[in-house]
Amino acid sequence: MTDAILACISEGQLSLQGDGGEQILESPFGRSLRDRAVQIYNRHAWKTQGRGGQSLGRALRTPEERDPSEFRIAITSVTRGTHPGELLYTLETNEISGMFSRDAGGIEKRLFHTADFRIRHLDAHPDGEEIATSVFLRDGMANLAVLKTDGSGLTEITDGDSVDEAPRWAPGPGRRLVYQSSGMGRDTAGRFARRGAAAIQQLDLDTGEIRCLAQDEGFDFLSPRMAADGSLYYIRRPNLVNAPPPVSPWMALRHTVMLPFRIFWFVGFLIDLFVENKTGSPLFGISTKQAGSSGPKVPDASVLMRQSAAGPAKATALAHGVLAFDFATDGSVIYSDGLAVYRIPANSGHSAKILAGENIDCIAAL
Repeated sequence: MTDAILACISEGQLSLQGDGGEQILESPFGRSLRDRAVQIYNRHAWKTQGRGGQSLGRALRTPEERDPSEFRIAITSVTRGTHPGELLYTLETNEISGMFSRDAGGIEKRLFHTADFRIRHLDAHPDGEEIATSVFLRDGMANLAVLKTDGSGLTEITDGDSVDEAPRWAPGPGRRLVYQSSGMGRDTAGRFARRGAAAIQQLDLDTGEIRCLAQDEGFDFLSPRMAADGSLYYIRRPNLVNAPPPVSPWMALRHTVMLPFRIFWFVGFLIDLFVENKTGSPLFGISTKQAGSSGPKVPDASVLMRQSAAGPAKATALAHGVLAFDFATDGSVIYSDGLAVYRIPANSGHSAKILAGENIDCIAAL
């Protein structure tokens, strides 16, 4: 474990992790929406009762009247706020998206919410005046936006046929953002056909200048952050659309030979699933619960990179199999591989495991 407190998101649930253990944080706003969904569902339950009620319910029920078990509430991003112990996070339901703060005393404040678009990824400027975020539109595009820390004055600052997301304020004077950007290609009919590789861009809000910091058609460069010394950190992973991996003859032969065994295993798994549902225990010892308990394994090709101010030629790999990362206040780097959280001390390339936990896809060091 570590002395630092980490905010973690796993499968849409937000928690605080530290030496004191895990504390699950429930959004009062999200809970109120779920309670309202239950009330509406109970009020209209008659539509699904009696003969033919199910078909009548499907015909008459509005989206707000769906079964509460289908009501989705997910925390989609988190970062530290502008005050000690404060959290900023974004939340989504089936219909709305919003931004919230939670102070050191656990009081939640709704800063902004809307049903017109999805708001994700956020970072507070060190001066405490602005928050940068990503606005995901209905047409599949995403723009960067800034708003005041009280939730007012949302202004989109990028546009066009691109997906601009994951903005982070660059340290130093002025108002500069680093972010990932993917261009969207169109076919001859003008329809969106393909999303390009994600590149790292820097936007100077004071001058309007945009500069590319890292780009390669064979790779996606994701979740950029800039350190105080000007070094750029990001996750690099292969872009399989633009650069499909070569097919090895040996691997092709191996997959061909293994195919019958995989078919037998899959048949046995289906039999086990049926027997376990009927009797409570598997026939062949393939437990369906155990099969999914290890969580996703992030491919080693997803690499945490550090690029010096000299440019892409001076980029070095820090860790493999990285899903998300953040800077701690002591200068160390905290990262997750989906199954655990690790810490790389400042000025050291050796990582140490500090927390076990499955499906951690977003972290913020507080």
